[in-house]
Amino acid sequence: MKKIILNADDFAMNAAVTRGIINLARMGRLSATSAMTLSPRWENDASALKEVRDRIDVGLHLDWTSPFAIEAGHGLSLWRGLLLAALGGYDKVKARIVIEQQLDAFEEVWQAPPSHIDGHQHVHQFKGIRDVLVEVLIRRYGHMPKSQRPYLRISDDPSSSYNFKSRFIASMNANAINNIASQAGITVSSGLFGVYNFSGGELHYAKKMALWLGEVSEGGIIMCHPAHGEGETGDIDDGISDARRWEYSYLTSEVFAQTLNDLEISL
Repeated sequence: MKKIILNADDFAMNAAVTRGIINLARMGRLSATSAMTLSPRWENDASALKEVRDRIDVGLHLDWTSPFAIEAGHGLSLWRGLLLAALGGYDKVKARIVIEQQLDAFEEVWQAPPSHIDGHQHVHQFKGIRDVLVEVLIRRYGHMPKSQRPYLRISDDPSSSYNFKSRFIASMNANAINNIASQAGITVSSGLFGVYNFSGGELHYAKKMALWLGEVSEGGIIMCHPAHGEGETGDIDDGISDARRWEYSYLTSEVFAQTLNDLEISL
């Protein structure tokens, strides 16, 4: 069996996302999730996640671009963030504070280090953030055996269906953070599958997933963005709720289970 990681992003973004991830974890249809610790839902939603902590790894979804980050005072739009990174990078002193705060919020609730670190809209790879992130991880977790330290997810899609979005994400300094982390002794992931434009419907997503499952290497990562049901009053909506629902529908299906079996894949 080829063992891979299927990681659901955005845990605690809203009630529907949390519900979908918890349900999929209970079914054994996920092996990891990444949490948004700036969300006011994080502490409460983590209680339900702890019920399945023996079935799923939980990491930090480092956040600079969501409404939660904007409310926290350091947030900005993705396009402004890209421009800032291109023009010289983020202020490293401020970046360190933000990273430490989100890691503190994770550990305070989870009572353990994150299994991995990635970024909402891949912001962890931006200049001025990536090098500080590596420094913080070494300071906080460098005393741990390498196999127990959080690993870094690298947003570099090696799929044969490499599209414009994949190229754009990979161009956001995937090689730079890979090199910096590797030199510092931090484990990095080998490619990230699951990139698409959140359109096309469930059947289109099923075909995409079959392709990714066939191409992902041993230990590789496929990211997904599932959600189930409706959000609650005050929840944010990031505009991809339709895609989140059809991803959830497919991942709970027997078709997905059969595809894993046919391709001899274990999550």
